[in-house]
Amino acid sequence: MDVIELRQFYASPLGRQVRRVISRHLNALPRPPADACVLGLGFATPWLDAYRQHVRATLAFMPAHQGAMIWPHEQPPATALVDETALPLPDSSIDLALVVHALELTPVREKLMGELWRVVAPSGHVVFIVPNRSGLWARAERVPFGHGRPFSRRQLEQLLKDSMFTPTTISPLLFMPPWRGRFLGGSAGTWEQVGKWLFPGFSGLLMAQAIKQVYARRGERQRVPLIPALHPAPVGTVGLNMGDMGAHPARHGSET
Repeated sequence: MDVIELRQFYASPLGRQVRRVISRHLNALPRPPADACVLGLGFATPWLDAYRQHVRATLAFMPAHQGAMIWPHEQPPATALVDETALPLPDSSIDLALVVHALELTPVREKLMGELWRVVAPSGHVVFIVPNRSGLWARAERVPFGHGRPFSRRQLEQLLKDSMFTPTTISPLLFMPPWRGRFLGGSAGTWEQVGKWLFPGFSGLLMAQAIKQVYARRGERQRVPLIPALHPAPVGTVGLNMGDMGAHPARHGSET
């Protein structure tokens, strides 16, 4: 889905419900410090306003195959149309990355994860929101999460580990069905409470939190040369000084 379809979905009644559900889960996370730099990758603008007022910088990067839109509207734009394999950022410059509508849609998943690793600072955090393979939303083609490749919990965890991120939590969310209807209005909170307890494996989305941990290398251990020893000593060598043999070969030869 391109950026126009995504914007239209989140402006619809069903999209606004989804937006509120995701916002509640993001608001429960620790807030980044005031000097942090936050990156939204994919289509993350519906949730970036909550960070923009409290951090030093907030950026919205949208993949070239998806298209871009202006954000924010009241201030100078902070969006950019980017190549997922070459993000225009220096190394270790991002404290928090929010990845939505990106991981399941990209054709270069490993390269995207490699770029995220490069731009995220040591001890920085990444939040991924992806469709759950077991949920109804991954099967609904008329909604954004019905496109691309969904993930199971184990697949998502393994991808993070393979990309050298340390997963901290993987949480299910969005238990309301992907139906467009007025009878769902105001019931998203109820669906979340009931679904979390009764069928957590069938949520529409998975939210994974991961941290970039960089471990210091230990210095190489000094190798101690191994000196062979014979125990017990062979017959005929008891009391024989091997150093003397090497020092006076002629004398030992004459005695023999």
